[in-house]
Amino acid sequence: MTKGRENVASEAKSEGLVFHPMDQFIVKPFFGEGPIEFYTFTNVAFWMVAAIVVVIAIMVLGTSRRAVVPSRSQSIAELAYGFVYKMVEDVTGKDAVGFFPYIMTLFMFIVTANFLGLIPTSFTTTSHFAVTAILALSVFLTVTIVGFVKNGAGFLGLFWVSSAPLPLRPILAVIELISYFVRPVSHSIRLAGNV
Repeated sequence: MTKGRENVASEAKSEGLVFHPMDQFIVKPFFGEGPIEFYTFTNVAFWMVAAIVVVIAIMVLGTSRRAVVPSRSQSIAELAYGFVYKMVEDVTGKDAVGFFPYIMTLFMFIVTANFLGLIPTSFTTTSHFAVTAILALSVFLTVTIVGFVKNGAGFLGLFWVSSAPLPLRPILAVIELISYFVRPVSHSIRLAGNV
C-alpha cells in the first residue's frame, strides 16, 4: 500500500526533512528561542554585521599595502572604488563628488549583503522591507536636507513646472510633490522585491 503525498510530507516535516523556500525569510533570534524583543540579536542583525565586517575587510585589506602590481584584495578594492566614483561623477558631476563616501558605503553594503545572501542557509538582509526602507529613507532625507541647504526655498521650485501652461501648474505641483514623497517607498520596495 502506498502512502499519500500528504502523509509523506507530514512525516518528513515532523522529522525536519522538508524545507519550504519561504522559510529563509523568517526573522528569528540568533541565540536561543523565544519571542523577538527590541534588544534581541536576530539573524537579520547577524548578516548585516557580517556584511559590514566583509566590506571593512575588503576595503582595509585592499588599501593597507598599496603596490604597483596590485594584490587580489587591492584589485577588488580599486575596482569597486573606481566603478562607484566614475558612476557618481558621471551622474552628478564634479560638484557632488563630496557625497562619494556616502554612496560608496551604501553601494558596498547592498552588494555585499546580496552576495552573502547567496550562501546556503544564510539570510539576505535586503529582502526585508524594514532594512531597505531605512536605506531609502536615509538617502531621501540626505537629498532633501542638502537640497534645502544648497538652494534654500528655491528647492521647492523643483515641484513647480514653469514650462507647463498656467492652469496646469498647481495640478502638476501636487503630482510632483506626491511623486517626490513616494520615492523612498518605491525604492525600498524595488530593492526588497529584486532580491
